[in-house]
Amino acid sequence: MPGENLTREEARLRARLLTVDAYDVALDLRSAVGPGAGPRTFRSVTTIRFRCAEPGAASFADLVAPSVTAVSLNGRELDPGAVFDGARIVLEDLAAENVLTVDAQCAYSRTGEGLHRFADPEDGEVYLYTQYEPADARRVFANFEQPDLKAPFTFSVTAPASWTVLSNGEQDGESEPVAADATAATWRFVPTRPISTYITAVVAGPYHVVRDHYSRTFDDGTVLEIPLGALCRKGLARHFDADDIFTVTKQGLDFFHDHFDYPYPFGKYDQAFVPEYNIGAMENPGCVTFREEFVFRGKVTQASYERRANVILHEMAHMWFGDLVTMQWWDDLWLKESFADFMGAFSLAEATRFTNGWVTFANNRKSWAYRADQLPSTHPVTADIHDLEDAKLNFDGITYAKGASVLKQLVAYAGRDAFLEGARRYFKRHAYGNTRLADLLSVLEETSGRDMAAWSRSWLQTAGVNSLTPLATYDAADRITELAILQEAPESHPELRPHRVAVGLYRRREAGGALERYARAEADVTGPRTVVGELAGVERPELILVNDDDLTYCKIRFDDASLATLRQHLGDLTDPLARALCWSALWNLTRDGLMPTRDYLDLVRCFAGAESDIGVLQMVQEWAIGALVYYAAPARREESGRELAQSALSELRQATPGSGHQLAWARFLARLATTESDLQLLRGLLDGSAKIDGLDVDQELRWAFLGTLAARGAADESVLDAELARDDTASGRRHHTRCLTSRPSAAVKAGAWASVVDSDALSNALAEATIAGFDQPGQRELLAPFAPRYFEVIERVWRERSIEIAMAVVRGLFPALQDDRRTLQATDAWLAAHPDAAPALRRLVLEARDDLARALSAQLCDEAAAR
Repeated sequence: MPGENLTREEARLRARLLTVDAYDVALDLRSAVGPGAGPRTFRSVTTIRFRCAEPGAASFADLVAPSVTAVSLNGRELDPGAVFDGARIVLEDLAAENVLTVDAQCAYSRTGEGLHRFADPEDGEVYLYTQYEPADARRVFANFEQPDLKAPFTFSVTAPASWTVLSNGEQDGESEPVAADATAATWRFVPTRPISTYITAVVAGPYHVVRDHYSRTFDDGTVLEIPLGALCRKGLARHFDADDIFTVTKQGLDFFHDHFDYPYPFGKYDQAFVPEYNIGAMENPGCVTFREEFVFRGKVTQASYERRANVILHEMAHMWFGDLVTMQWWDDLWLKESFADFMGAFSLAEATRFTNGWVTFANNRKSWAYRADQLPSTHPVTADIHDLEDAKLNFDGITYAKGASVLKQLVAYAGRDAFLEGARRYFKRHAYGNTRLADLLSVLEETSGRDMAAWSRSWLQTAGVNSLTPLATYDAADRITELAILQEAPESHPELRPHRVAVGLYRRREAGGALERYARAEADVTGPRTVVGELAGVERPELILVNDDDLTYCKIRFDDASLATLRQHLGDLTDPLARALCWSALWNLTRDGLMPTRDYLDLVRCFAGAESDIGVLQMVQEWAIGALVYYAAPARREESGRELAQSALSELRQATPGSGHQLAWARFLARLATTESDLQLLRGLLDGSAKIDGLDVDQELRWAFLGTLAARGAADESVLDAELARDDTASGRRHHTRCLTSRPSAAVKAGAWASVVDSDALSNALAEATIAGFDQPGQRELLAPFAPRYFEVIERVWRERSIEIAMAVVRGLFPALQDDRRTLQATDAWLAAHPDAAPALRRLVLEARDDLARALSAQLCDEAAAR
């Protein structure tokens, strides 16, 4: 729509002109239920009180809606047809103090943007929730949609009387019956503190609700009482482990109160697990929303519980970093996301049962960062965000995981106490306000005495990832004469950074024994070569681990002797963090085309079975799948897959019955199964004719097995329909859709393509499932005809669909499985022919091109190893 893509300069001009004092938003959501044909709409009436620094000036309000019924500015009725263009409401001749009222018909969403409407196939019940970041509140009510125009919000919602209705603020008294409609009621909520539009929220529907309470007495005797709520759909209530959610919630509140010295500022704390959610969670103050897949329908490993706990704590950290103090514009998105990612891992490791949280961070989150930081779209942690489309794509591995890694380095550089004291001053100084990078650096300089400007220039304002490699020399007595660390940077981003690192030396005390650290030294690495003098004279190690304890953000490299040790003794490393760092480094070597894929897969076959940390194991398995599908030499891919599947089956049979490791190996085998014997095992586990002691083939595992059987042509539509009859739920329908589109049929693929490219009838969740089923590694030839079609349609898709769906299509349907030079050339041809395509679209295509080029390079490395 015209004007929908707000630019940074427009936001700056509006912020200089306007100050918002209050919003009053009334939503009538009764239209969500009952019969209806075509798109549904709801009534939204918004009154905004605001001031203008230049009386007589003009500005605009934001609203994306099918129609506007009435607009009133300072008592003047404006012609909606003249002032509203579908995305903006023109406001002319503003007074010093203004009152704007907008009565609109807004649309329910099926894409997870704005006010999403979901009808549960199990019972027909309707569930609603909002999701706005970065700028979709304007799909629900008229506003000034930018983070620095904060204001208090007062919401009222009319909905079916039997529903639960929540917003950011606590409910203001009992819901009131609607006089003319005995089936409806109106909920009113107390005004919020000043917050940004994108973190306002409404959740409404017949949700299952569990209540609890948190209490905190501070040193001065003040008592803080926080009502807690946890919600999910009624159909998931039997799976809802609210007690564990509340346990982590209370541990997090204790941790943040201990360390932030600023009481939780938003009253209640509700957490709603909602259907068809596009992201992991959203930090709406007082009303956090999560994807309902965090309510586990079947058995999962402890890594899944850890992941959920981390997300709970990440969103809680946002109550301070992001909600209380908010970035001025999306350039400084890292001021909330990097901090929340870091504090999530920090609190997870120190306040919950997941004491190995930093192991998961090193192995999982940083992998995301390393990939993002090597793409052509890499950017500094503090990014240059020109407009909202830029902002949408910047919720990436750099803003989250690299930023969090940089903050971990900052803690090592400035000291933990100085870092936390800086945070405390930051909250008190900027509460309910907006900040930029300089505001944070100033408090950190105060508390640490360090030059934060120089640190920021190196770490926050440059892109790219450095590589650190050890170089050791030895004397005749096998003692270190010198150990140096070599720092390298890619040509595209040549910045060499200051790194505070620990270097660990490892060896086995006896043949067949554990590989243990016997010496460690910390050093400040600067420039291309740094000598670690403290380790001179130490006995020769078998393994030198640069960045031991994972203090900095870098790619670890190994000297030849260390790499040889890992090839033989990776499983002998007893420290889980050191082992995780080595697995990550070995994966980076494979991605960079410096280690043949077959060597990495051999390491997985030899040592993954001994991996004690379930999160690390599952990450290693995920990398192994990626290596097999994209990086293995095509001529060897089938054989490598069979070898890996044989290893997975062996580990599955040896795993402790009923353990998380057993479940992980079962899922891994299901993804690898291609031989008739493996497929027969999956069929037998489904129908009960085969059994593995301790393995519970619950509904989620059944769908995992069926997905593989469908993709291999071993489960037809009737089998999948029968499974849906067994599990006709929202989750079941997503799995059913994915499995149907996985089948190896040209007609199936054509239908799947049309359903997401040529139609917008599918919801976001079913579109996602369709794309996942369409793209099957074993179906390269079947998918080949769609490669040229991809480049023909993506501009139209980007133009016609919501950005969330467009991103899913452009990313998910890129012909990555057509991994040859012709696809690379076709991608380059499209980029050359479309220099003026939307920058965000070009970015997605450039990223996909880079992944493809990397895959081809890794395949060449793997091919060379055979010669």
